[in-house]
Amino acid sequence: MSGFVIWTDQRIMQEITLHYGSRQLAALGLGDPGKPLLLALHGWLDNAASFIPLAQHLQNYYVLAIDLPGHGMSPHRSEDAHYHLVDWVQDLHGLITAQGWQDVSILGHSLGGIIASLYAASFPEMVKHLILIESFGPLTEPEDTSPQQLRDSVLSRLEIASKPARHPKDEAQAVTARKLAGDMRAPSAALLVKRNLRALDDGCLQWRSDRRLRTISSLRMTNAQAEAFLRAVQAPVLLLLGEKGFEKLRVNLAKRQEWVKDLTVRTLPGGHHLHMDYPLQAADSIQDFLK
Repeated sequence: MSGFVIWTDQRIMQEITLHYGSRQLAALGLGDPGKPLLLALHGWLDNAASFIPLAQHLQNYYVLAIDLPGHGMSPHRSEDAHYHLVDWVQDLHGLITAQGWQDVSILGHSLGGIIASLYAASFPEMVKHLILIESFGPLTEPEDTSPQQLRDSVLSRLEIASKPARHPKDEAQAVTARKLAGDMRAPSAALLVKRNLRALDDGCLQWRSDRRLRTISSLRMTNAQAEAFLRAVQAPVLLLLGEKGFEKLRVNLAKRQEWVKDLTVRTLPGGHHLHMDYPLQAADSIQDFLK
């Protein structure tokens, strides 16, 4: 544990390094470690700081927000590896078993919610509660698109490897770009950007996140696979959707809600990052669910 600061109301925010096997992850410990654990997984190209606003209103819980591999302060995967969805599930299981956690309550936003739902399906004995924010099972494509998916993925990797990395001129530019890309409020974007930038000796800024994260996925799951995973989830599930969130999630909810045994759905103000822009409303729903 490398450092900690007073956060709000004399609460503690700690920078933590978590080990599992030969690997490690960076994380933020938000609140009192003596309180019940809520393990938080962020979305694609976000980082652990995305849960700071929400954790301020979850004072009865210890929110441990990790930086997924390649994101935030966590190490990148090796040059001979990549960022496959199923590998993140293995990372999660490795972390949970290494820490000796059982009956874990997991909170996942977007990509983090997909990872959490696959984990809860594959290891139901390990998950006590599953909370999904703007996420409801894996993204899918018809099986006949698989050859084109793989082709596009390979070509996108070759393309990004052939181009120099691009970094922001200054933090303000980065915040503006992140705000527009994520359709979020400026303070929310600033939290994400601050954790995802490093200053070099020459004063230039550099993204911390691995740019290979921006390449196209190798393969999407099929609809039948998504159904099998969601039907295998045993834990009670809370799904939080934003009033201005992704329309695709509303479509998926209509198709998939019967696949989940114990599902509670709440629609809250905000968009895809509702837990950052409207953290109090999200926290109230989460605490009611966990009671």
